[in-house]
Amino acid sequence: MIAEPNAASNLPSQKENAVHDETVPESAVQNGRCVRNGNLKTPREKRKVREQCENIRRNSSSCRRVSQLQNGKVVEAVTLFDVVSMGKQAMQSVVDDWIEAYKQDRNVALLDLINFFIQCSGCQGMVTAEMFQSLHKKDVMRKMTENFDEETGLQYKKFIAYPWILTVTWPVDKDNEDYPLIRTGPYWKKFKANFCEFIAVLVQQCQCSILYDSYLMDTIISLLTGLADSMVRAFRHTSTLAAMKLLTAIVSVHLNLDVNKHNAQRLYEVEKKRIGGKRTNYRLDQLERKRKEYEHKLVEIQNMMNAIFKGMFLNRYRDVIPEIRATCIEEIGSWIKIYPDAFLNDSYLKYIGWMLYDKQAEVRLKCLLGLQGIYSRKELASRMDLFTSRFKDRIVSMPLDKDHEVAVQAMKLLMLMSQNCEDALSAEDCETLYQFVYTAHRPLAVAAGEFLYKRLLSHEGDEEVQPKGGGKFGASTDQLKRLIRFFLENELHKHVAYLIDSLWDWAGKFLKDWECMTTLLLKNTEDGGEALSDAHESALIEIILATVREAAEGHPPVGRGAAKKILSVKEKKIQLEDCTKITEHFIMVLPQLLAKYSTDAQKVANLLQIPQYYDLDVYSTGHLEKHLDALLRGIKDIVAKHSDMSVLEASSRTYSILCSEDIAIYSQVDHARTELIDELMGQFNQLLDGFWEKEEGFCTDAGETSRMQSALRRVAAFHNTHDLTKWNLYDKTLKLLVFEMEHWSLPVLMILPALQCTYFSLLWQLAAVSENSPKETLVALQRELRRFSQICTCFLHHKEKDAFMILCDWLLILSHQDSNNNEEAVGLLDYLPNTSLQEKLLLFIQEHVFIEEEEESKDLTEEEERKDESCKLDDLHKKRSLLAAYCKLIVYNVVEMTAAAEVYKYYVKTYNDFGDIIKETLSRMRHNNKIQSAKTLILCLQQLFQTHAESQDSSSSVDFSSASFTNMKELARRFSLTFGWDQVKSRESVAMIHKEGIEFAFRGATGVDGKCLPPNLSFLLIISEFSNKLLKPDKRLVYGYLQRYIAEPLPCRGDEWQPLIWYRNSLLANEDEESSVLGSSGEWSPVGTSKPSSFKRKLSNGSLPETSQTEAALKAPDLQCASQLASAAGKSRKKLKSREMHLQEHLPFLCPGGLRRRYWASVPSWTNFDCAEEKTSKEEGSWSQFPYLWSGSEGYGVGCSLAVCCSQMLSIFCISGNERGFLSLQICC
Repeated sequence: MIAEPNAASNLPSQKENAVHDETVPESAVQNGRCVRNGNLKTPREKRKVREQCENIRRNSSSCRRVSQLQNGKVVEAVTLFDVVSMGKQAMQSVVDDWIEAYKQDRNVALLDLINFFIQCSGCQGMVTAEMFQSLHKKDVMRKMTENFDEETGLQYKKFIAYPWILTVTWPVDKDNEDYPLIRTGPYWKKFKANFCEFIAVLVQQCQCSILYDSYLMDTIISLLTGLADSMVRAFRHTSTLAAMKLLTAIVSVHLNLDVNKHNAQRLYEVEKKRIGGKRTNYRLDQLERKRKEYEHKLVEIQNMMNAIFKGMFLNRYRDVIPEIRATCIEEIGSWIKIYPDAFLNDSYLKYIGWMLYDKQAEVRLKCLLGLQGIYSRKELASRMDLFTSRFKDRIVSMPLDKDHEVAVQAMKLLMLMSQNCEDALSAEDCETLYQFVYTAHRPLAVAAGEFLYKRLLSHEGDEEVQPKGGGKFGASTDQLKRLIRFFLENELHKHVAYLIDSLWDWAGKFLKDWECMTTLLLKNTEDGGEALSDAHESALIEIILATVREAAEGHPPVGRGAAKKILSVKEKKIQLEDCTKITEHFIMVLPQLLAKYSTDAQKVANLLQIPQYYDLDVYSTGHLEKHLDALLRGIKDIVAKHSDMSVLEASSRTYSILCSEDIAIYSQVDHARTELIDELMGQFNQLLDGFWEKEEGFCTDAGETSRMQSALRRVAAFHNTHDLTKWNLYDKTLKLLVFEMEHWSLPVLMILPALQCTYFSLLWQLAAVSENSPKETLVALQRELRRFSQICTCFLHHKEKDAFMILCDWLLILSHQDSNNNEEAVGLLDYLPNTSLQEKLLLFIQEHVFIEEEEESKDLTEEEERKDESCKLDDLHKKRSLLAAYCKLIVYNVVEMTAAAEVYKYYVKTYNDFGDIIKETLSRMRHNNKIQSAKTLILCLQQLFQTHAESQDSSSSVDFSSASFTNMKELARRFSLTFGWDQVKSRESVAMIHKEGIEFAFRGATGVDGKCLPPNLSFLLIISEFSNKLLKPDKRLVYGYLQRYIAEPLPCRGDEWQPLIWYRNSLLANEDEESSVLGSSGEWSPVGTSKPSSFKRKLSNGSLPETSQTEAALKAPDLQCASQLASAAGKSRKKLKSREMHLQEHLPFLCPGGLRRRYWASVPSWTNFDCAEEKTSKEEGSWSQFPYLWSGSEGYGVGCSLAVCCSQMLSIFCISGNERGFLSLQICC
């Protein structure tokens, strides 16, 4: 708390300051303790002032002491900030106590309130106040400053809070911008709520007394305005929030005053008419005085509002901090809703409209929420015509916002606009918004579903106005027809599940009216009324299936929602009731529907999926077995009529569901299934025997071929879900495949079902393997498994690509089988593809997935273009399936992980078509093995670089601007983006990429005489894309590893070494070492002329390099400097050892155990030599533990490695304490 300036007026210090009679000595507070900060000199004077300030503080806060238990101790809240932040006392009583203190001594109370706002900003510094009483100090407004004292590290802010000049002094912690309003956790969330409540209650309690004293509000407003102009974020944020909440409370007061003034005016008019001709009346005079009092208060309130709005809002609504902008926009929306007569005009609405374009989602969200509050009230929405016409296009585009919550709230706002503003949205706007029911983000889809339902499907009076001939389903029938029409007009037939899920929360009542739907399907034209067309019937059946699935499963369809939601007890009860309702209705109706549409494959395939959601116990409990017989007969007839795989698979799954052994109807369904399969196998055997009886093999008759194909498809569909081993199907289909491998004469359409039958037969045999299976059976099964793998490999070049899918699934199953914990079976039956098969799989992917198809320009009609586009989409879907199947083999280690390098090459080129699959493969591989995954990435880039290098002219340098090199860099950049922002999590992978890249760049380096460059040096440009993913310590480690290949500074001539320079700069970017490496030559005096020294260094192979002419001409450096560096480094031996252990633990592959210096003398005119202290340092062991300097081979320089080149720069790599860097020395040749 800040002591009252007048409280110390009798102190001796006032005599010392008698010259400044208009200024009261300053007082200061620090952390809640009052300290005199004026011109007091002696400790005794300061102590007396401190004691008096303490007494004042105790007296002013004794009425609101609150205790709180913290760490077993009772903590007393003695300041206003403590009371509000603890929240242990009712806010109204806190405010009442402060008002009482204000009435007793307003200066003390106001200074306490000022300190409250400063502390709420998180300021732990000192507040100094001096009275502003002289007219001669008007120039003080021009002296309001905010400075930073570099010597003391203190920040100063001086501003006016009339009638005081406040100076806030606090220590600056640039690394910590934490303050109460942005802190996380329930305590600080509650503090923010208490802070806002305190301001609102303060205005509310003061509105009848001290609010209009021209002292309280002037001080508060000037204080908050001064803080809001600060460069410190905490001050701006806190003061802006306080000012906006203050204005919101004042607006409420203004509204109440306006109502009271209006009531007083009415009473005045009534009283004036009542008294008639009397000139004076006490009651009339009293009402007149009250009316004028209200007018006077309104003028003062209006002045306060204008001061806050112009002084705070107009500056802060465009603040650089999004939280401040969001606060301003949120509150202006509140003002408009509270007091629309004053604020609902274009002068205020324009700020909300402008902020709809803000870059931060938080601000845009506040704009939309504020507008929802306005458009939700019809009387306010009618006054928004100009705003709507100006910003409607922006709002209509916002459901496409990248932030999901903004998109959802924008859709809800458009819903309100369409309801309460006539003709606000055009038909084109509505058509655009309807399409959001198909979006993958469910909250947005549900909001769009509400818009669609209320705008298009639901009309007022649907329940009362019955269409002619509609009967009891009139309203539902009309809604269904509108829904079907909308569904067909959008031509998104495969997304019906998304459409139903979007409408489920709003139209669940009529979407569950399955009786109405089936009545529409079964109605004949003779019954009267308009019958549905074929397209409408197909759409309605799809809708029926989607609604049944939604009701029975209770969760969104695949692709909408991350996982199945957990149903509540109420939702589970509704789900069970819906399942029972579905079963009871469709048990009787479904056989009729199957009989009516038995010839339509698409309709039948959808209808046959409905029994999956039955409650099968209803058959026995309801004695409905006769309806089960009707269903089984209908399915049997459909299987006999159709050869379409979708129909056959749906029929097979229905039999599988109905054949559950734990239900009462099992025996009945099993008998029907056995009869059906006997008939199918009899037909197949008859046709197969007829084919084998031909002398020339299979007959080429088209009719017989078609019947054989249909029989194979039926058997394959049922063999997928039912074990047909006892019918000995495997030998028959295997004979067909062997015959095809020998003669290649079977029709293409017969190969796939034959492969499928063989595949399913082997899977059922694998599933039958148990712990007691004899070894002879396992050996025979092993032989058949290998044989089938060879057959699938032979059919890879067949026209049917499904053979590849079968082979991939087959290999995946064989490599990950369990065989009921039979270890012997797993050992015999386990199978991994050999190198030849892996190459064939990869070649198949390259030829059928990544092949570039040339687009032919043809003049096609609109219908032909639609068909062509549909064919392209189907072909793309097949390619994606092939690639996904192959990538699964990589992820589950069926094929070598390095095979992924060939797939990664197409990441950028085919990103739109296959980018998601390749990215997911990369993510899964990284999860399995970080290091191996990183090696695969760098292998991909190395292969591309080698291909690029081979295509270039060997005599010319690498063209960095060529398309292939640019594509490589872009691919590397995309790879680096996949590591995300967590550098700690990916540090090992990124470090491995740099290690492998450096080794590849200097691989094959020749020319010990220094005449040739490393052939792959430009590859460093590629791996530089990964430098920003390295942690700072790892950058130093990688830089040290790079130095093992080139120990000398780079030459200043030629562009051939530019990749190395660029790569080194990427490692040193934003590092402290950069200034050291590239440091000025003035740090050390030039090295004088001295006797040339002869140094020898063993290479990794033990040979000695020849001494060049340049080496003989070099001058020795000042050894005294080097010895000082070595001794400084020796003092921090323990710290270096601990850091070395840390590096060895996290990045062992970059540590010295397995590394050798591989490239030294290939740089022109470069020479390496050691310091004289090499032997001593090595014996002490201070340098041998550090990986940057010690390579592990005998004879290397360890203390200080000096290198000299013809550019006259000498770099010393040294370590002093915890610092690692380079010192540059200028020498003379």
